[in-house]
Amino acid sequence: VQLQASGGGLVQAGGSLRLSCAASGRTFSSYVMGWCRQAPGKEREFVAVASPSAGSTSYTDSVKGRYTISRDNAKNTVCLQMNSLKPEDTAVYYCVSYGPRAYWGQGTLVTVSS
Repeated sequence: VQLQASGGGLVQAGGSLRLSCAASGRTFSSYVMGWCRQAPGKEREFVAVASPSAGSTSYTDSVKGRYTISRDNAKNTVCLQMNSLKPEDTAVYYCVSYGPRAYWGQGTLVTVSS
């Protein structure tokens, strides 16, 4: 399974970024997809997930109302739209394919300046 994340970068507080993740190697539409992040010196934390049909999504409290996860099963991609970014959102963001075994992408760095 390969997960290729992109879209990270440097943005000012209040700005927006859109992360994308291209998946291959398993039946994409069968698995829950999500995003996690790891800030410098902190544990990796859950950010958002979308059910296989994208009919159900869930977010960690700190990003609710600001982030939106979406997926396109025809293109095997999952995206994370991040608005109203804050300096505390600075982290490496990882795409995750959940299942009996979870797979992680290589991560993309998001830096939010104050």
